[in-house]
Amino acid sequence: MTLENLAVPLRVLRLLAVDFPHLPAPAVDVSPIFPERLRLSFHDTSCESLAAFEQWRTALGIAVDAVDYRTQSEGRTRVLAAEGEFAGAEIVLTAYADRAGRMGGVL
Repeated sequence: MTLENLAVPLRVLRLLAVDFPHLPAPAVDVSPIFPERLRLSFHDTSCESLAAFEQWRTALGIAVDAVDYRTQSEGRTRVLAAEGEFAGAEIVLTAYADRAGRMGGVL
C-alpha cells in the first residue's frame, strides 16, 4: 500500500479544512487498514468535546438519530459516536467526555 491509497480521506480532510475552518480542531486518524475512512475525534474532560461533536455532526449533515450514546470506564466517560459520508469518504465522529462534566444541552 502507498500513500496514494489514502488519497480519498486525505482529500476530504483538505476539503474540511477549507469548508469548515471555524469548527473545533479534532484529532485526525487515517489508516491503511481502512483506506476510505477518516476518523475525527474529540477528547476532553469537560463537555467541550460533546459540543464540538455536535458542531461537526451538523456541518457534515449526519442525522441526530445516527448518533450512538454510551458510557465506558464503568460509566465515568460519556461517548458519542456517528458515521456518515462526505465527498466519497466514510467519516467517523467520536467524542469522549467525563461523566462529571455538565451536558450543556448537547443530548
